[in-house]
Amino acid sequence: QVQLVESGGGLVQPGGSLKLSCAASGITVYLYSMAWYRQGPGRERELVASSTSFGSDADYADSVKGRFTIFRGNAKNTVFLQMRRLLTEDTAVYYCKARLMVGSGTAYWSQGSQVTVSS
Repeated sequence: QVQLVESGGGLVQPGGSLKLSCAASGITVYLYSMAWYRQGPGRERELVASSTSFGSDADYADSVKGRFTIFRGNAKNTVFLQMRRLLTEDTAVYYCKARLMVGSGTAYWSQGSQVTVSS
């Protein structure tokens, strides 16, 4: 039974910080790459940040580079997105995604979490 349970969304003022958490169960986490996506009002879903389960390499969208950080907890079954210096343009529903890096490439998604940046 595969589950990606996301938490940490909410309302924050511009310039503030917020941390999202995604806890995975039912998968062998080292076989999966992890990523964060978001979909803002009237926009297509876009990739925000991604990393493999094997190393420290990470990729970020240009719009968030230098402000957002993706990292894993000590147990390696939880991935976080630390967001700093938030902008109103960051307002979106954020999703955690796990994708198998071998074989079928099966992907799993969290339920999504609303992040609203507003004064």
